[in-house]
Amino acid sequence: MHLSLRQLQIFSAIAEAGTTTAAGETIGLSQSAVSAALNELESLLGLALFDRIGRRLVLNGHGRALLPEARALLAGMADLERRFRSGQAGGTPVRWRVGASTTIGNYLMPSRIADLLESNGQAHVDLVIGNTREITSAVQRMEVDIGLIEGPNHEPGLDVAEWMDDELVIVFGERHPRAAALRAGAGLEALRQACWLLREPGSGTREAAEHALLPHLHGFAEVLQLGGTEAIKQGAVAGLGLACLSRHAVADLVALGKLQVLDSPLPPLRRRLWLVRHPGKRVPASLRQLLGLPANVFADG
Repeated sequence: MHLSLRQLQIFSAIAEAGTTTAAGETIGLSQSAVSAALNELESLLGLALFDRIGRRLVLNGHGRALLPEARALLAGMADLERRFRSGQAGGTPVRWRVGASTTIGNYLMPSRIADLLESNGQAHVDLVIGNTREITSAVQRMEVDIGLIEGPNHEPGLDVAEWMDDELVIVFGERHPRAAALRAGAGLEALRQACWLLREPGSGTREAAEHALLPHLHGFAEVLQLGGTEAIKQGAVAGLGLACLSRHAVADLVALGKLQVLDSPLPPLRRRLWLVRHPGKRVPASLRQLLGLPANVFADG
């Protein structure tokens, strides 16, 4: 018997789910079939891949070494199937899964996807949106072809490259208790004492706001945590506090006059947006076109 992709798929599913029963549910196999496939794989390799702890299966050193290799092989096969399965005339169809943290996914990617579809009618992009931590985890698990994030990458073993700069602005709404004074600007002490509307920990938007503001304010007197950029925007409109967000994210409400950009003594606030990919993933021409990548970024694609 030779090593099979099906065995690697089952192994990867067990590593994710922690039990043969849960793994079978995710890939549509019975618990007994999953157990049999795992036994065959371990027998073929002559190694145990998991420690049995109660009813759970936990990767041991051999399993941890095999998992990234298995994911790379499975991702490569998925790429082949995606590129050649349909056999349509006029060129090879392409379908990409792009992970993007919230601001990038909601405000930067839709127009880029539209531009790609205009130039390549056979392209298709599935956009997965989450916070930075969720997107880098998806890249690590090879659930997406590439990730676009707003904060630093904390997942080991991923390739990271600069993508573009993003301007941050501080905004407030007309219902803010100090709206009249804020229209004339705000000093550092007023900013220190303000209530700030922030995303949850793990969000690139949260990290960007903290990195931009804390060196100058040395702390927040009051924080109201809201679970998304849209919630923060609407919270600012409602007068709940100040928000530090991408200019792209607030452009619509600033244009409508529902939010105003605060004039502050802080220097221009900017952050870097990043690309992350798994080393087992390539970045072909149509994906480069979508992201506007120069030739020297992830050049092995």
